[in-house]
Amino acid sequence: MKALNKALARLHHREEGMTGLETAIILIAFVTVAAVFGYAVLSAGIFSADKAKGTIYQGMEEAKSSMEVKGGVIATSAAGTEVTNVQFVVSNAIGEYPIDLTPQGDVSGNNCTVISYTDENQYVEEVEGWTITQLAGADTDNLLEIGEQFLVTVPVDSTDVLTTALDVNTVFTLEIKPPHGATIVVSRRTPAELDSVMDLK
Repeated sequence: MKALNKALARLHHREEGMTGLETAIILIAFVTVAAVFGYAVLSAGIFSADKAKGTIYQGMEEAKSSMEVKGGVIATSAAGTEVTNVQFVVSNAIGEYPIDLTPQGDVSGNNCTVISYTDENQYVEEVEGWTITQLAGADTDNLLEIGEQFLVTVPVDSTDVLTTALDVNTVFTLEIKPPHGATIVVSRRTPAELDSVMDLK
């Protein structure tokens, strides 16, 4: 029996239990690590959500048309053999941003808006020589602001702009590309007979 008691005593010799203080320290360490990890995960999620929201808003802004065409599209022909000018009225559709419509010939502006021309025979990436006329209610600067309307005159003569004259029964397209917002497309067909002034439907 003595031998058994000695064996049991040796079996439990120098066994120490974990105190409450040690348990509390370990628990606090686990909680702290979990909190830091959780904050990192939440921060990454919030950052990703903000980036996605910004991308969506930017796409919506680009999709919105910054300008719109008011009224008809008028073409003029000097000699009745080819169209020389196309005119239309534009206004600011968004209102948040003024649009710079300074023509290329005006050295005081930087001409942020580009007008391109396309028909079955040719493509002009940037038409030069187009002009603007501020209509009633517009101030004297070249910024198209909310409530203002500008008359845009685009030359399409074969002398200075086109290589092939724009004559009868021809579909042509003018693309007005502002610095922000969607591109405005004006597409019309010339009539079977050219007059001095034509309202293109």
